[in-house]
Formats: sequence, structure tokens, C-alpha cells
Amino acid sequence: MQYSPEAMQAFATAAELGSFSAAARQLRKSQSTISTAIANLEADLDLTLFDRTSRLPVLTPAGRRVLAHVQEILAATERLEALSVRLSDKVEPRLTVVLSDTYGQSDHLELMQAFERRYRDIELECLIAEGADVIDLLQTGRAHLAVSAAQPAYPSGIASARLALPTRMGVFVARGHPLAASSSPSPEQLAATRQIYLNSYVGGDARPLGLAWSATSYLMLLELTQQGFGWAELPDWLVRQYAGDTLAELSPRGWPRLLPVDALWSRRNPPGPAGQWLLDGLLGERRG
Repeated sequence: MQYSPEAMQAFATAAELGSFSAAARQLRKSQSTISTAIANLEADLDLTLFDRTSRLPVLTPAGRRVLAHVQEILAATERLEALSVRLSDKVEPRLTVVLSDTYGQSDHLELMQAFERRYRDIELECLIAEGADVIDLLQTGRAHLAVSAAQPAYPSGIASARLALPTRMGVFVARGHPLAASSSPSPEQLAATRQIYLNSYVGGDARPLGLAWSATSYLMLLELTQQGFGWAELPDWLVRQYAGDTLAELSPRGWPRLLPVDALWSRRNPPGPAGQWLLDGLLGERRG
């Protein structure tokens, strides 16, 4: 029996999101298309995968067991497609990469020089984004590949791989700011001082309690912090490269922190050969 990949993807996405309508939105299909695909998969398997007696569909015991196998099949299909892209000589004419300021590896220049030598004719576009904006750029097809601070979970249409080295994050304030007099400020001191925090265009970011300003890039956070408007959580490499001696690092409890960094791409619109080569390089699997 041949099972439809589209039906398996619809089933896995609906199971993950707990809703046929949410799966339809994520997969950019109509709800009726998702419902029909899942019904056809149930008919092919001769099994009921969802209990539809309540407002939201709930996996049946058989559905839970089938889900594990479907996820394995989808993952294997993704690996096979990635291999076929790597072996193909049909290089994409344009590659758009989203880079978070949390990515500041010392070998970045070496990797990009190797990329330029190998793919001289490709048009490379680099975008700067953080958090939810990175996911949005990948989901809408605006970007092919991204490097961003690791998130607790990703939508089912986003694939991820952890980079080898995390980024050191610290708490910084302008040297002339009153908070700089306390090298290890208490939570109460921080709460009483304006925080300059990272926001996103698409919204949904948690706003800190108390006084707060926000910006959509770490570089803007750094500039506002340099100007004495408050304190901010910043990548250590960014401060060392662009702030000179203008900022003081604070050491509240739990800081500094190491932030994991992930490479991300869309499962439905994966990068082509050049993007796959760059992904391998980011993961330390290829050089030159």
C-alpha cells in the first residue's frame, strides 16, 4: 500500500497542533483539504486516528501508535530529499540567509570566503532578524536558511540543527549609568531600572515587568544601552566588537549565560545545493 505523503503530513501536523484548522493554516491548505487527507489516510489504514466526538480532535490509541511511524517516515523522506539536493548540480540562482546577532563565530569569515569561491555566480542576500521574525521569514518563503538563538520548540514545518558552539550572553549598562555602580545588582535593582529588551515585528514576545523600551535588533539594543537609557541582555561578541569601552558588564545572579544557537530551514521549501553546502559548513561538516 502506498500512503500519500501529503496525507501523512496533514495527520502529523494536526496531531501536533491539536486542530485541523490550525494544521490547515500551518500547511497553507483549506480545512476541507486537511480533513479529506486525514480521512483518506484512515481509510487506507482501516483505522480511526482521531476521536472527533469533542470540539477538538483527539488522537485515538491507534492514532498515537501510527503517529510515531508517520513521523519516522517523514523524517526519512526529509533526509532523502536533502541528500538528493546535495548530489544535484542544479544550483539555485539566489540564496537568502537570515542571521541573528547571536551568531558570532570566529570562523564565519572563513566559511563565507569558501562559499564565495565555490558559488561565485549565486546572488546571496543576508537579512538580520531575531526570534519570531526568523520563523516568519522561513515560513513565508522569504528566506531559505537561518541562524538564530535556539527556541524551546519550532513549528512542524521548521527543521533545526544545533550549532556546535553557544553564544555567551551578558547583562550590560552604560559606564556612566547609576546601575553601573553595582557590579552585582539585585533583581529589585534591575526591576527598578529601565530594561532595553528584544522585540519582533510579528509580536508575541514577552514584555518585561516595569520600565521597558524595545527594539528588533541587538545592535539597536546596544546603541540604546550605550546612550544610557537602561540595561540590556546582549551577545558578548557584539559588545566587544562594537561597544569598545562604553559598556560595563553586570553580574546579577545567573549571568552571564550560554545561549544555544540553531540553524533553521523550511521543510516544505528546503535550501538548494548552495544552501545545503552552507548548512553543512555552519554545522562544521564541510570546509573549502
